[in-house]
Amino acid sequence: MDMQLDPAGDDLPLMANTSHILVKHYVLDLDVDFESQVIEGTIVLFLEDGDRFKKQNRSVEEACQSESNKGCKLGMPEPCHVPVTNAMTFSSEMEYNDCAICSKGEKDTSDKDGNHDNQEHAAGISSSKRCCDTGNHGSEEFLLVLDCCDLSVLKVEEVDVAAVPGMEKFTRSPELTVVSEELRNQIVRELVTLPANRWREQLDYYARCSQAAGCGELLFDTDTWSLQIRKTGAQTATDFPHAIRIWYKTKPEGRSVTWTSDQSGRPCVYTVGSPVNNRALFPCQEPPVAMSTWQATVRAAASFVVLMSGENSAKPTQLWEGCSSWYYYVTMPMPASTFTIAVGCWTEVKMEPCSSGDSATETPFSPPEADFRHVGVCSHMEYPCRFQNASATTQQIIPHRVFAPVCLTGACQETLLQLIPPCLSAAHSVLGTHPFSRLDVLIVPANFPSLGMASPHIMFLSQSILTGGSHLCGTRLCHEIAHAWFGLALGARDWTEEWLSEGFASHLEDVFWAAAQQLAPHEAREQQELRACLRWRRLQDEMQSSPTEMQVLRPNKDKTGHTSDSGASVIKHGLNPEKIFMQVHYLKGYFLLRFLAERLGDETYFSFLRKFVHAFHGQLILSQDFLQMLLENIPEEKRLELSVENIYQDWLESSGIPKPLQRERSAGAECGLARQVRAEVTKWIRVNRRPRRRKRREREAVFEKLLPDQLVLLLEHLLEQKTLSHRTLQSLQRTYHLQDQDAEICACCELASTYLPFIPLTLDSKTLPPAPSLEDPAVWSTPGRTLKSLLSLPCVRGGCGNLKSAAVPSSRVRHRWCELIVKHKFTKAYESVERFLQEDQAMGVYLYGELMVSEDARQQQLARRCFERTREQMDRSSAQVVADMLF
Repeated sequence: MDMQLDPAGDDLPLMANTSHILVKHYVLDLDVDFESQVIEGTIVLFLEDGDRFKKQNRSVEEACQSESNKGCKLGMPEPCHVPVTNAMTFSSEMEYNDCAICSKGEKDTSDKDGNHDNQEHAAGISSSKRCCDTGNHGSEEFLLVLDCCDLSVLKVEEVDVAAVPGMEKFTRSPELTVVSEELRNQIVRELVTLPANRWREQLDYYARCSQAAGCGELLFDTDTWSLQIRKTGAQTATDFPHAIRIWYKTKPEGRSVTWTSDQSGRPCVYTVGSPVNNRALFPCQEPPVAMSTWQATVRAAASFVVLMSGENSAKPTQLWEGCSSWYYYVTMPMPASTFTIAVGCWTEVKMEPCSSGDSATETPFSPPEADFRHVGVCSHMEYPCRFQNASATTQQIIPHRVFAPVCLTGACQETLLQLIPPCLSAAHSVLGTHPFSRLDVLIVPANFPSLGMASPHIMFLSQSILTGGSHLCGTRLCHEIAHAWFGLALGARDWTEEWLSEGFASHLEDVFWAAAQQLAPHEAREQQELRACLRWRRLQDEMQSSPTEMQVLRPNKDKTGHTSDSGASVIKHGLNPEKIFMQVHYLKGYFLLRFLAERLGDETYFSFLRKFVHAFHGQLILSQDFLQMLLENIPEEKRLELSVENIYQDWLESSGIPKPLQRERSAGAECGLARQVRAEVTKWIRVNRRPRRRKRREREAVFEKLLPDQLVLLLEHLLEQKTLSHRTLQSLQRTYHLQDQDAEICACCELASTYLPFIPLTLDSKTLPPAPSLEDPAVWSTPGRTLKSLLSLPCVRGGCGNLKSAAVPSSRVRHRWCELIVKHKFTKAYESVERFLQEDQAMGVYLYGELMVSEDARQQQLARRCFERTREQMDRSSAQVVADMLF
């Protein structure tokens, strides 16, 4: 590749030669083995060479520039099941030890990492030597380069698609007489370009072809970041086989997935949104431009549930006793990095009968259809698009399911399940058509490194959002729902422009949440101003603590979106473990969009945003695409000297706080909710100054009830105080119920944790024995009390994170409270800090730093003790950052 990598650096290389050849479709056939912590099987790649897709890209770009072009009116994909005729066709008929033997006389060249390199040993193939373009370069052979790491690649072969019955229809000749490389490639070319209304037939043929026999092994080599494949005599991408099968298996230490236990102690594995994306899950093309579809068959023990990015709500098919198969597919082309999988003993959480939440499906607000139904124009590559389906455009709430460990089902029923319908409906009221036809929501294990992650058709949420009522859960849910539009349906063409995803989601979460609560305009404005105040404080902190070069939203400037001649590129700081904890792209992006919305007015801005979504859904964008269309579509009088160049200079290409934002925050007055917090802070400062013995007639301070965001702001203001007495901290704890729960586990939790490992998931018939040690025996006295019914009750002590608890403050509040505990060495509450570090790992990393900076021996011992307890289960990047702090 024509690029240089620093082995000691933190840049992430994207090695795939996407300028020469593109993967159009993946077919995965995998087995999940929890004993060995390995996923193994095959992946079949259907390829398209450069000349063809370059022509298609040009036609798409021309369509984007012409408003008069006719759009594709396509049928919508419906649930489709492609039966697997023999699920174990490949994985059961070969011994992996034999995979390295590709021809007579060759030796097993398996490297120390388990890769089976079948190149001639002296070939010394490297990506810089062998990667050439689609032209003929003499004796050089074309090299397919895929992004790949932490995988054991065992065998690569060409797939004989011509041997599949019925493939005659994809050839220009009426009969298959002479089978050649050209004929097989012609079949694949016709298959990958079938019109969108034949998507079901296309998936069926992909499945059949993926099960066809091999017709010759291919030479391959691996290095740290890539898998390189070639065929003797194939000198161009056009000559290279267009359907190949790769046999491989993951490694337990692979960085794309995490093997861990859920909150109920059962094993699970899931994709964690790793900095290396999915290249340690399957060989793929990682650059965003490599938009592909996929289908996957995954087998696991019958007790496990397989969730995945897929348009269908998959159900298990029993293959034999103790083993089930799950099948998912996607017809909308997406970057391979968006593929997501989670396998575990999840329980589907359903609404309790006669619940008042059932009425939530009746959406109370419906925007004018004219705002977002732009009929007849789609500029993306052809696929079954929801924007062209009348029923989809008016569907305010898409079908959705919620999955969680069994011990969290009660909390999900109480909060999360009730919020999804109004949040989905609110999003539709703002942006229009939902880009995806359905949604699965999964509460992931405690080691998940963030509060949420959105992928096509599936969303991961941290357990931290389930405490503290609906506020944190609702806002985070709205943030991830916003990613369906910004981040997924519209993706950044250059990954350094993260603000196009995170900035939009941060701005829209406030708008969606206000609509979901059905707030009056002045109430919505007040809450949004309060959240802007909190984000402003966070941005100031971020600017002080982050490296200057990582504060820029468009670091590549004029080279943004550029790649090497082969399509390879480098993501600056993509492997920096601290990067995942930085919020610069969230915060500066949020304030830029807020600035634009205020300049233009909400009505003008959101009207444009709906138009932009319709114009660019299904495509990759750069900052200039958004900014140019914005300025072209607003009246001259509202531009107010705005220009793309000014926005670049002030907001996107400079470090630090943007000057327009600095001026706005300096001149702006506090909102009413923030002023109310100021008044409460003044009371607490007064309380802190009082002598221990007060005069008899001195009146007790009366504190106002605060919203969750107000409480966060209050604690942040109090963190600025040099000293707070332990008496004041105890009063704070009592007033706002800041304690999470007693150090000793409460009796109902203890009973649940004792019985859960031994009781099947079907718990209704299991009557529990009496538990005389409980604080409230009346809870248990009902005849026939079952563990399942127990788990739906509020915790006896009102503080259990695993059961329903209205008394527990949100994780953001508890985080600020823990900071106060650490700063003022409030030893009586150290157990709250320990609990936070173990149960809120998504937010606990910052707290480790506070404990170590204090240079207090007891606090540092606490930090090391908590880290030792959790490091084995902790996310790899988080563990690395914390270890650097502690040792």
